[in-house]
Amino acid sequence: MKKSPTLTRFSLSMPVALARQFAAFVRAKGYANRSQAVADLVRNRLVEWHAEAGDQPIAGTVTLVYDHHQPHIQALLTDIQHDHGDIIIATLHVHLDHHTCMEVLAVRGRADVVRHLADRLVTAKGVKHGKLTVTTTGNEFRRLVGRRLKAVRHTYSL
Repeated sequence: MKKSPTLTRFSLSMPVALARQFAAFVRAKGYANRSQAVADLVRNRLVEWHAEAGDQPIAGTVTLVYDHHQPHIQALLTDIQHDHGDIIIATLHVHLDHHTCMEVLAVRGRADVVRHLADRLVTAKGVKHGKLTVTTTGNEFRRLVGRRLKAVRHTYSL
């Protein structure tokens, strides 16, 4: 019985200037080949796409930088975090200097719930900077890896 291939091959067309920039990117990042780089770029965009859908599970970090001398900031951030204990899976607190603290919260849950938490934390009075960084829970890629893919050629033009 013939084993189904796990890869598919397709053509990609793009402007010469873009292809040159892409080649420089591949070399600078140390990819073994262009296919590996394209796969990473597609995977990154798929993670973003899944995170845009409110009901999709995501994982990520919420990073906050704040002045701990700001009245009530630590109590407010703690209260918000206690309201979302079901999606916060770990925290890290770092003293950057005498006044400034950084907190990193590892989060996992539905995209809309995680974004709501991040918005509440980032917009809290006294937060100097905050950012939600999302990644995959890995489940959508596990489903893809487990599938048997047919060898199909696709041609796309950019």
